[in-house]
Amino acid sequence: MREKAVERRNINKEHNSNFKAGYIPIDEDRLHKTGLRGRKGNLAICVIVLLFILAVINLIITLVIWAVIRIGPNGCDSMEFHESGLLRFKQVSDMGVIHPLYKSTVGGRRNEDLVITGNNQPIVFQQGTTKLSVEKDKTSITSDIGMEFVDPRTQNTLFSTDYETHEFHLPNGVKILNVQKASTERITSNATSDLNIKVDGRAIVRGNEGVFITGKTIEFRMGGNMELKAENSIILNGTVMVSPSRLPSSSYGEQFSNGNWLRFKLCMCADGTLFKVQVTGYNIGCQTSVNPCAATH
Repeated sequence: MREKAVERRNINKEHNSNFKAGYIPIDEDRLHKTGLRGRKGNLAICVIVLLFILAVINLIITLVIWAVIRIGPNGCDSMEFHESGLLRFKQVSDMGVIHPLYKSTVGGRRNEDLVITGNNQPIVFQQGTTKLSVEKDKTSITSDIGMEFVDPRTQNTLFSTDYETHEFHLPNGVKILNVQKASTERITSNATSDLNIKVDGRAIVRGNEGVFITGKTIEFRMGGNMELKAENSIILNGTVMVSPSRLPSSSYGEQFSNGNWLRFKLCMCADGTLFKVQVTGYNIGCQTSVNPCAATH
């Protein structure tokens, strides 16, 4: 009995110390693998990096919005949004270009001024072809379709370039109107002031049914030539004075038969009708074969 017990104890001891018992060698590549490996692992890493970049960009945008708009527990400190679509700025705002929606209005509070300042740059309001530019020394308005100033309280038209429905009046305080081309029925001035038309180059006045110039005194001053053209006649009704010091004159002894020049004498009828007579010699009068001052002319 004692020998059997010793033999059984030895067998159990050997069995417990034998770790290779029941071991069968198997190739690891043939075993089932879990997790993301190969291309799937690389794709997963790219997705994680992309999500991290988006999270960083979102954080930066959030910080910028929080710093600029100043969003806090009580709402936005710099602006207000209303249900009517009104956007109200409550603090000084620094903006470059503003694109308002169709038929939008920019204004201030009722009892406060709206101050718009440009940093060494003009302030430009533009809608289509209409542009308002406020600069340091001037304010200019450019429009291809016209412009109109209306009182917002009374809705009265203060100034308009619509000649068909409004008579063109300069606003109070405006003394000079600078235009390249104007089409109108008449140009008048106040009874106590003069009407001055000045140009740097050439002034052209045309009328589809004639041009009528009336006034107490009409004076033309020009540095070059003055040309009057009419299909029928030119009538000067009143006293006409011409300064001969500015008229071109020929030197003494120059022959009238010079083929390079044609000289005419300006004559006027009693009713103011002007006509010309070619000068062919000295002491040429205004006699012509056909009398332009006749009633039938």
